[in-house]
Formats: sequence, C-alpha cells, structure tokens
Amino acid sequence: MSDRQFHPGPDGFFGIRFESIGGLGAHLAGQMLGEAGVLRQGLNGSHFSSYGSEKKGTPVESFVRFCASDRAIRTTGPVETPQVVAVLHEAIAKTLDVTAGLDPNGALVINTRSSLEETRDRFDFRSGTLVVVDALGIAVEEKTRVNTAMLGAILRVCPFIDPEAMRETIRQTFSRRHPEVVEANVRTFDRGYKELKLKHYEEANVTASGARRAAPSFGYLQAPIGGTILEPANSVSKNLSGSRQGFVPELTLDTCVHCGLCDIVCPDLCLVWEEEPAEDGGLAVRLRGIDYRYCKGCLKCVEVCPSGALAEIREEDGWADAHTLPLYPALETAEAR
Repeated sequence: MSDRQFHPGPDGFFGIRFESIGGLGAHLAGQMLGEAGVLRQGLNGSHFSSYGSEKKGTPVESFVRFCASDRAIRTTGPVETPQVVAVLHEAIAKTLDVTAGLDPNGALVINTRSSLEETRDRFDFRSGTLVVVDALGIAVEEKTRVNTAMLGAILRVCPFIDPEAMRETIRQTFSRRHPEVVEANVRTFDRGYKELKLKHYEEANVTASGARRAAPSFGYLQAPIGGTILEPANSVSKNLSGSRQGFVPELTLDTCVHCGLCDIVCPDLCLVWEEEPAEDGGLAVRLRGIDYRYCKGCLKCVEVCPSGALAEIREEDGWADAHTLPLYPALETAEAR
C-alpha cells in the first residue's frame, strides 16, 4: 500500500459518495476510483451504483468504500456516512439532500462556477473541507465529460490515492474503447486537480445529519384502491430543470420560421405557441418562447432547427428563470392566488 496517509471513518471504512444525474459519468468515475485504490494502491475496496430504469437525466448515486488490506468489506449497502461527497450536478440539490450523513470533518466537492462562500451558503455547509471546481467548463474545453475533472478534485481530499495511479487507471479505461480521448481525459483530470478552490471550515458542535433513506412510495396501508394512478403521465406539475446537464436551447425569434419541427421532437412539449391573425385573414400559429421548467436539455430541438433560431448555450445561474415563458398561464394565475 502507498505510504500516503489513509484515515478511515469510525466504521473502519473510507466512504465516497457521488451524487449526479445519468449521463455525466458518475458510475464510471466511481469504478475508476475504486480500481485506482484497489489495483494500484493495495487497498481493499468496493464500488457499485444506484439508479432507476431511465438512467440518463435522472438521479444517480455511485458508492466507493476503501479499507486497509487486512480488513474485509462485508457490506454492499449504500455509503450513508461518507467522508467525501462529490456532487457532479449541483441542481440535484434542489430535490435531494446531497450532504446527508457527511462526516463533519469530511469533504464536499461540487461541480460549480460559484465561489466558495456562495456555495457554502447554498448548501449550508458549516464544517469540513469545501471544494468547488468548474468541472463542466473544463470538460467543454477539453471535449470530455465532467467525471474525470471531478476525479481530479476528489483526489485532493483523498491523499492516499496517488494521482499517477489515477492517471494510469484513466489511460487503461479509455484505451479499451476510445483511445482517441485518452490524453484529453488525462488533461481533464489534471486540470480538475489543479484548478479547484478549497477551504476548510470549522464550527463547534456540528454533527453529521441523518442518513438519507428512501421510503417506499406506497405500502399496503396507504396504497390507492385498485392501484389508481394519481398523477397520469404528464409533466404539467413536474419541474424538469434538475435533469439538464448544463446546456439549454436559446431561441432567437428574429430568425425563426415557425416550422414546428422543434415541437415534433420535443419529448416534454415545453415550446410555447400562440395563434395570431395571418395575412390571408386566417390564423397562424407562431412560436413565442420556451418554458424552461419543463425543458430537460436534450437539445433535440437544436438538432432539427433549419434556421438556426435554436442554439445550444451553457446555462448560467438564473438564465432560464429570466427567459422562461409560461406554457400554462392559467396555472400561473392559480399559483398567484
């Protein structure tokens, strides 16, 4: 084993939990981190992930446990009291308590462009090491994904893993199927390791929050009679913004030809149309905007747009709220009451 310091938690394990959505590579990141620790550092370790049937764009958790080579790992349960939590998609914190169970002396690593103090306030982070890194920005520039940039940041708070061991694991992993992106991912890892911002905070009497455990939606006492579907398939009341991977379509109405191709391919019908008088005395249907609450950033509309009126842009904080056009104005009126 490496002579780098290894400090497990009270249970004898060093736990790392990745919080993400499908499509950002959290599962692969956990796999590579586990391989680096076990195959190249002599630790015992385990890795597995948890996600639903529709993985892309939906919540994903990936778990890694390490322990000394003379100790066995006899659990396959989720890492509920981690020493490190890595958040690959900060918007997921709107619906999930991503820091649940984090050790008060542990580390929170977040993919964000916000400052340390802004991030601390947003996540109510009181004690431990906070790390922020613009992993998406690095990935866009290197034409990779955020997972290898996040691995670089994670290694800064896991000093028992040698960065060179991680580089070799990245090279081996990507050379199997995508040798053309090996060096780009190594560069992404190195930039994540170097370009982060890190600060340690200490507050007295801070204890870990309780573990997050999902309860079944229905049991025999509260299940609807006859299996009634209470919310039929629709997205009227579902805010899908947490599914976006950092990009949204931007609409320029001046160049829009109102052909409707975008509406055909949009899986969540988030494009807003209105009727207006046409030159021939009839009615014409015109595109007026996008309700970004229902847009999950698939960008299919950008792919089919023939005029370039829809273009892919990186989402900035608050941009979608400022540019959204309500798809259902009646709901807005009802909520205002």
